[in-house]
Amino acid sequence: MTITTQLALLNNLSPIEFMRKHWQKKPLFVSSSIPNAATFIDRNTLFELASHEGVESRLVIYTKRKWDVQYGPFSKPFLRKLPKKNWTLLVQGVNLHLQKASDLLNSFAFLPYARLDDLMVSYAAPGGGVGPHFDSYDVFLLQGEGCRQWQISNQNDLSLVPDAPLKILRRFKPQQEWSVNPGDLLYLPPHYAHQGTAITHCMTYSIGFRSPSAQDLTHRFFNFLQDRVETSEQYADPELRATRHPALIPTILQSSFLNILKNNTRWRQQDILQFIGEDLSTPKDHITFELPSPALSKINFLKLVRKYGMRLTLTSILLYDNMAFYINGERHHSPPSKNKTLLTLADHRKLPPSNIEPFSANILYQWYRCGYLQIDQ
Repeated sequence: MTITTQLALLNNLSPIEFMRKHWQKKPLFVSSSIPNAATFIDRNTLFELASHEGVESRLVIYTKRKWDVQYGPFSKPFLRKLPKKNWTLLVQGVNLHLQKASDLLNSFAFLPYARLDDLMVSYAAPGGGVGPHFDSYDVFLLQGEGCRQWQISNQNDLSLVPDAPLKILRRFKPQQEWSVNPGDLLYLPPHYAHQGTAITHCMTYSIGFRSPSAQDLTHRFFNFLQDRVETSEQYADPELRATRHPALIPTILQSSFLNILKNNTRWRQQDILQFIGEDLSTPKDHITFELPSPALSKINFLKLVRKYGMRLTLTSILLYDNMAFYINGERHHSPPSKNKTLLTLADHRKLPPSNIEPFSANILYQWYRCGYLQIDQ
């Protein structure tokens, strides 16, 4: 992406200026940020995705002052018979299924892939929306085809309507609003109240950046540690004495349990760093990888890479830190400073046609056999 394009994307702000002035601080509205946004995805393609078992989709309908939420997959005839107004179809992870959608995310590559969640696409009939709400993560809202009204508020009252099937704000008091057209972009920090309502049949792309809660992160870390505990230590109390109070927990048992737990729940900084890399590169639970069939031999694989180049499959996540690469939840100890081939693949999600050094060739062929890579033909 050129500097000129980046400046247009962010209303003549450089990525550095945007991060300093707006990221997690205040909204930014940009008119005609990506002028060709309406051409990325059409309604038929989105409806087709929503009909698949492996795609997360929801339908939100607002009738008689009540919200109704249905979960996909949805048949295309069903979607075509929906009312003329007041409904929204939302499809998650569109970047995992369409190359054009994945390419759109390159516009936001000034932000770490480790923070990227997915690209959600919504299609709404006039009056459609999901009600006033807030997100716990950063989001860029890019308008595709059609027109939508956005209202936002930096209100402190984030209480929700009880028993609603969606997280609807009980008292929404808009402070700013825009009628957006194809290519317009709105950035919102976490917990910024907002409501989008379709003016015409329209499509909106939501580029979300995940922000896990401390509780979720801690829970996953302890699950990570659980898989790493290897000990033959077992509780024993040969000096236990007879008691007149069988319900009393003996101090000797407490001391022994404390020692066992202390000895087996220690971790080093390197354990935490490995967890971070593996956790952030782990795809969502419903993601699967298709193995190449028939698989190329290593020699033929490298020949085609030399001729065409390669790219990560849409569902693959490749990250790195100073010590290792992490792909789809797996750690590969290879310092990025000594492996420019994998570094290029991670940062750009593809490699141009080139010769691959033997060490990298072994790793890349292994990833290809796992369904993580594909020849860029």
